[in-house]
Amino acid sequence: MSSDILDTITEHYMKFTRAERKLADYIFSNTTRTQYLSISSLAENSGVSEATITRFCKKLSLSGYHEFKLAIARAEYTRDLTEPTDLSRSDAAGDSSENIFQKILASNISSLNETYELLDEKAVQRAVDILSEAERVYCFGHGGSSVVAMEAWARFSTISSRFIHISDAHMQIMAASLATPRDAILFFSYSGSTRDMEQLLETARSRKTPVILITHFSRSRAADYADVVLLCGYNESPLQSGSIAAKTGQLFLIECLFCGYFKRNAELCRQARALTAEAVAKKLL
Repeated sequence: MSSDILDTITEHYMKFTRAERKLADYIFSNTTRTQYLSISSLAENSGVSEATITRFCKKLSLSGYHEFKLAIARAEYTRDLTEPTDLSRSDAAGDSSENIFQKILASNISSLNETYELLDEKAVQRAVDILSEAERVYCFGHGGSSVVAMEAWARFSTISSRFIHISDAHMQIMAASLATPRDAILFFSYSGSTRDMEQLLETARSRKTPVILITHFSRSRAADYADVVLLCGYNESPLQSGSIAAKTGQLFLIECLFCGYFKRNAELCRQARALTAEAVAKKLL
């Protein structure tokens, strides 16, 4: 197979089915955009089925859609030295430290602005309702998203003991298997498409446990399991996985939920905050 995925697609083009050629045409015309799309979004935008995309990847000797996105991200055709969000390119272009810092700032501001534009006030209110009514709230995520889930737990732990964070995937699914409809899961997944995520959310559904999902893709596998979906901004390339800018939008949503929860449970939260602040103060010099 050619080292460049677009050259490989060109080589295989005449062997593709009509639907696969339609997909290939879309990829050629929207190469840079394609690397940021979920499989559901690519299917919708290109006018083919997800099954066609899966077969397309296999014909290119790729293990799946994620490997395809990585290959697209690596392709020479997608390299644009003016792209402000890919700092590895900025470094390769010989940017000064000042320029790199400015691009980092721009990326984070962009993430916040995009997340704010996507903010659904009714969805936030539904999420706050679920959090307020839950006996226990499990803050879950996998990989880099587990770090964001821990941030959510740390933030809410200042005002409530109901919030629980578990980092291990096996322990998460065990907890989900014992959860009830009176509990809730606050789940973080930028892509909304991982095997561990699907197994966990399938278990939550079987237990009828409400799920609040924070993700970038409204049409993802995770969204199918969620009771409420909150969208974070910022287009993260597969080569940028775990970027701070992508997490910035998620942190903004955590703060929105926190403020909504505090407002809904003001007196209890004030009392809890006073107690936790006093406890922590004793540890300070």
